[in-house]
Amino acid sequence: MSAAIDHLRPHVAPLKPKTGIVLGSGLGRFVEALEVVHRVSYADLPGFPVSRVSGHAGELVVARAGGAPVIVLSGRVHFYESGDANAMRAPIETLAALGIENLILTNSAGSVREDLAPGSVLRTADHIAFSGRSPLIGVEGDGRFVGMTNAYDPGLAARMEAAAEGLGLTLPSGVYMWFSGPNFETPAEIRMARILGADAVGMSTVPEVILARYFGLKVLAASVITNYGAGMTGAELSHDETKEMAPKGGETLGRILLAMLASGDL
Repeated sequence: MSAAIDHLRPHVAPLKPKTGIVLGSGLGRFVEALEVVHRVSYADLPGFPVSRVSGHAGELVVARAGGAPVIVLSGRVHFYESGDANAMRAPIETLAALGIENLILTNSAGSVREDLAPGSVLRTADHIAFSGRSPLIGVEGDGRFVGMTNAYDPGLAARMEAAAEGLGLTLPSGVYMWFSGPNFETPAEIRMARILGADAVGMSTVPEVILARYFGLKVLAASVITNYGAGMTGAELSHDETKEMAPKGGETLGRILLAMLASGDL
């Protein structure tokens, strides 16, 4: 990881970015709206994991977004790729070492609510780690006992909501439930998720939230809704549907993020 930091520091230091962004499935187009300063493949950063999921570019981008300096992780590695909940530790630890203070996580998710249609954007207010796995398993020391009461920073949430309001957009919030994947949920699991208080379901993000809090970062997260959960429409789910729908909601989320970053002090 130190080699990755050494590679990135000369490109990051002049900008002094405070905010990092992780882009989920189908959201890579957000990078096209940025003023790119430096970009590098995960494969060329020692210690970084390489995703083998279509729709994830797998590159780190140093850029300006709305005038604000940011580091963007375009693509992530998921728990289901190797069974390792700690898969994104190196990228997140690297961001923290480079001075990042705020981490914005995005993903594509399935809706559990009839009134939350595909193409919507949902801000994550809380989560349920239904997989039961933590990226901190095996970590030593008292630091592993990370409090999650305020896992999602209220200040960042307020700024995101203000940015959406300024664009004339409605931004609902809700609970994201993490299933391990890679298979989609069953209709019974979707009914269970609804009973337990979930608004959306997905296969990522939660381990990254835990890691970010472990490294002292403030967290904001949002989902692009790509489909209704299993059993809600009678149609079978597919990753192709995720890749097709994500850019549509992703455009809306991208506008919100750019407006939020342009507001300053991020």
